Amino acid sequence: MLVLSQTVNAEQVIAGGMDITAGDAKAGKAKSELCHGCHGVDGISMDPTTFPNLAGQYAGYIFKQVKDFQLGNRQDDTMSAMAQMVTSKQDLTDIAVYFQSQKKMKGKPTQSALSKKGKDIFLNGNVKSGVYGCINCHGDNGKGKGASVSLFPVIGGQQKAYLVKQLKDLKSGKRANDPAGMMAAIAKKMSDQEIQAVSEYLAGL
Repeated sequence: MLVLSQTVNAEQVIAGGMDITAGDAKAGKAKSELCHGCHGVDGISMDPTTFPNLAGQYAGYIFKQVKDFQLGNRQDDTMSAMAQMVTSKQDLTDIAVYFQSQKKMKGKPTQSALSKKGKDIFLNGNVKSGVYGCINCHGDNGKGKGASVSLFPVIGGQQKAYLVKQLKDLKSGKRANDPAGMMAAIAKKMSDQEIQAVSEYLAGL
C-alpha cells in the first residue's frame, strides 16, 4: 500500500468506496496531467462556465464521480469519455487524493441582492416549499463535513455556472447519481431564481 504523502489524514480511511490511505498525492499529480487542461494543475477550473473546481474536493467524492461516469450512472460529453481513460483503481485513487490535497477552492464574495437571497437559502432553506438549508449537509461555508463524510462534497467556492447546471440537471432528472436521490428531491423544490441565488452565494464562499 502506498503511503499517504501530503495533507490527507490517516484516520480518514474509507470514503466513497475507496481507501484514501492507499492514495499518493505526489504520484497523483503526475497521473492527473490529462485533467489539467479542464480542471487546472491546482484544481482551479480553466473554464468557469463548463468545468468544476476540484481543489480541496474530497477524494472519496471525486473517486465516486469518476466511477459513475465510467459506469454510465452519470453522463457528460467530455467527462464520460475522459473517465474511461483511467483504467487503474490505484491511479484514480492517487489522482483523487492529489486534488483533495490542494488548497480548498475559494470564491470572491459579492453583496448583490441575489447573493443575499442565496445566503438565506443556504442557511435556512425554504420552509414553505420544503427546501432544506444547504448548510445542514454541506457545512459552514459550503466546505463539507470532512473527507471521511465525502457523501457531502465541497460546494463553497465552486464555479457558479457549474452549480447552476448541476442543480438544474438534478431538478430535471438528467443527473441521477446522488445517493438516495437526496439532492434531486431538494432541487425539484427549488425555483430557477432560488437556484441562481444559492449558486451565486456559494460561488463567493
